[in-house]
Amino acid sequence: MYFIAGLGNPGLKYKNTRHNAGFQALDLLAKRHGIKLKATKFDAHAGQGMIGNEKVMLIRPTTFMNNSGYAVDGILNYYNAGLSKLIVLYDDIDIPFGTLRIRGKGSAGTHNGMRSILSYTGSGDFTRIRIGIGKPEGNLIGHVLGKFEKEKREQAQEMFGRAADACECIVMEGVSKAQAKFNGS
Repeated sequence: MYFIAGLGNPGLKYKNTRHNAGFQALDLLAKRHGIKLKATKFDAHAGQGMIGNEKVMLIRPTTFMNNSGYAVDGILNYYNAGLSKLIVLYDDIDIPFGTLRIRGKGSAGTHNGMRSILSYTGSGDFTRIRIGIGKPEGNLIGHVLGKFEKEKREQAQEMFGRAADACECIVMEGVSKAQAKFNGS
């Protein structure tokens, strides 16, 4: 079974912000595949379903971003799952708005949610889909916690769709195929 975590902050205050790009891509996956997310004892909403012939569990931590690892690691431990079947979707200021980068492993970079997952799991040996929100020239926190400008909302929705497509590709065809098809798109 694949475990797919979308990162973001809970609550209406953060809904549709750039920092919740992982939530938005995960919600598209859930809708496409008819997967209902329900509260768990691991501070997450999660649900199981199928992508192609593969069983998946979608995970949406209900903790704030900087403690996302608690939910992800708790669910992985409960299912006795290794990191090789984990895919994490998250926003990234270090790549241009509208682009994706898929990596089979790596560091947390500047992302607090990823730092939390690496801290809890003890390793960066899992797949990640970085969703480019672009780097601002001014206030970083205001940019990350702000909503997409009206003229960029449609492009952002398309990007979330491509992130969901990339996730499906990883599950059905592998990381290398997804990288060739989606990196830089």
